[in-house]
Amino acid sequence: IDESLSTYREAGAAVEGEGGAAVGLHARSAAQLYAGEADWGAIEELASALSIPVLGNGDIWECWDALRMMRQTGCAGVIVGRGCLGRPWLFRELARVFDSEEPPPPPTLGGVAEVALDHLRRLVQLFGEEQAVHQMRKWLGWYTKGFRGAARVRREVSALNTVGDVERVLGELDPSEPFPLRALRVGRAKGGRSQRVKLPEGYLEQRDDDTPPRGPRTLEEIEAWERALGGG
Repeated sequence: IDESLSTYREAGAAVEGEGGAAVGLHARSAAQLYAGEADWGAIEELASALSIPVLGNGDIWECWDALRMMRQTGCAGVIVGRGCLGRPWLFRELARVFDSEEPPPPPTLGGVAEVALDHLRRLVQLFGEEQAVHQMRKWLGWYTKGFRGAARVRREVSALNTVGDVERVLGELDPSEPFPLRALRVGRAKGGRSQRVKLPEGYLEQRDDDTPPRGPRTLEEIEAWERALGGG
């Protein structure tokens, strides 16, 4: 939950006790959000305590981070979250290094644009052009992060409404520009802030009781509940 209350030990033991095949641990607290560094020590502790595989999550920006996490914590595998946003080829790199092979170099800006357009076409198939392009607006920021033309792309995304608009914006970029290595470890979180976690009243009074706390029923109780939970 926060620095004063960790629940991963009990949660992991519960998963194992109920016959779970594996458990994943995102080594940040709910209060921490994506700020600071992940606590890989927690992953190591859980991996040592359980007999089922533990998968580690947190600060996997490059394929080498995955190897380092597994060697340092003893976890059986990794979970990749925001580190792959705008970089889906990270999974190809992971597959290579897990097979003891050298990963391929990251794509040039032209290669990134091809991936982004393929992504867009798949979104169109699922959601239609209008919704797909609106979704692609945020993805373009991640795909172009660190490249020289990224700022101009961010300025224009709100005006993109068609597949042709996206093709035009990407077509104006330099396809030969190499991937900026400095962008590999740039965070893709929604800001670096933390938060104060607010739980329902009485939620932690009896932690070994599985009965959910009584929820709000009257309009006044519902409004008070929503105000109390407004911060997270």
